[in-house]
Amino acid sequence: MRIMVVGGAGYIGSHMVLALVETGHDVLVLDDLSKGHADAVQGVPLVKGNIADSTLLDDLFGRMNFDGVMHFASFIQVAESILEPAPYYENNLVNTIILLNAMVRHKIKKLVFSSSAAVYGEPQVIPITEDHPKNPVNPYGKGKWMVEQILQDYERAYDLKSISLRYFNAAGADPLGRAGERHLPETHLIPLLLKAAAGKADPVTIFGTDYDTADGSCIRDYIHVTDLCVAHLLAFQALMSGAPSSAYNLGNGHGFSVWEVLEAVKRVTGKPVPFQIVARRAGDPSHLVADATRAQVELGWQPHYPALDSIISHAWNFACMQQ
Repeated sequence: MRIMVVGGAGYIGSHMVLALVETGHDVLVLDDLSKGHADAVQGVPLVKGNIADSTLLDDLFGRMNFDGVMHFASFIQVAESILEPAPYYENNLVNTIILLNAMVRHKIKKLVFSSSAAVYGEPQVIPITEDHPKNPVNPYGKGKWMVEQILQDYERAYDLKSISLRYFNAAGADPLGRAGERHLPETHLIPLLLKAAAGKADPVTIFGTDYDTADGSCIRDYIHVTDLCVAHLLAFQALMSGAPSSAYNLGNGHGFSVWEVLEAVKRVTGKPVPFQIVARRAGDPSHLVADATRAQVELGWQPHYPALDSIISHAWNFACMQQ
């Protein structure tokens, strides 16, 4: 299949390109490189551009006969979205509508959308199923949920089929070291801990030790980035086989506390990890853990790297290769 990967120079998108090439697909990446890295795109054409550029989209869609699109071109920092909601709604919502309209004009009717567990907001039950109420508490999560609802309308009106994949905490790196996490600035726990262990960052800030958990730190569900990509492949194959539009959680179904992650980093790297403890952040739930049963049953998806040490080991190997 010929697939456009928007945001394919970013963290998850660059891993997706590797997975698509390995499974024989024809890929083109569209990325404005505002967050991604050109050198992360390996072995496929890269067009520097933004999905807000409808003229560019018309040109590419008109010339290249794509079978579908995978959409990773979102801003992802929750705290930033609260302080600066305008660029989040513009990029994650408005620009996605521009992309969808171009797909409709060119009769491209298959989309796999990178959504988020942030659509749920404060969890009412753990683990979280797809039927959990949607009450996002920040502009990042609100934008993702708005897009999911728009996709339902576009299916009814234009027969555009889509699968939205609601990630929990993406982590790790390509097991062969070909790609990894390079956010600027970095806000994710595991790469921050690895930088601190390598002596390349200040002590890691631990936000709160008074949560209602066994060790007092908050618990998150970490899912290996390669496992995320496998789910995208299965979702696209399902759409091409006539499956209905849907949404799926992607997580391991098991949470790890901040202290457990810190101890695992020390264990994998063999190095101390400096940290400092501050008060908890407003709006941080104590537990966020996925129920991914639906993806397992309907897509046939199963995580290959559920172990926390494997996730951290692959991320550490990539970090060491960047030195």
